Amino acid sequence: MYSSELIKGTLKTIVLNLLKENGKMYGYQITQRVKELTNGKIQITEGALYPTLHSLEKSGELDTQKEYMGKRVRKYYSLTKQGHVTANQKVNELTDFMNTMKFLLDLEARTSNG
Repeated sequence: MYSSELIKGTLKTIVLNLLKENGKMYGYQITQRVKELTNGKIQITEGALYPTLHSLEKSGELDTQKEYMGKRVRKYYSLTKQGHVTANQKVNELTDFMNTMKFLLDLEARTSNG
């Protein structure tokens, strides 16, 4: 399992990309899908997920829709038009960052071994 520091820094990107790929999802479904896709390496807590969802909703990236399941209400999240743009930007930014880190760490390894 990865540290909460790494997950916290990538959580918006993870959520936006999942919603881009799946249309609409509810909170628990997001946590379970991430766990499933990563074979348990990334486990998102509700305490981390819901503030992120609310922040994305407040900034205009997400729309919400409530569905009533008997006495329970399930809140689904989906991307707005702006959310799609932001999802693409975040994925591109993270990809570039990972490539930079890979280069940086390989460079450090060569320097310390040389």
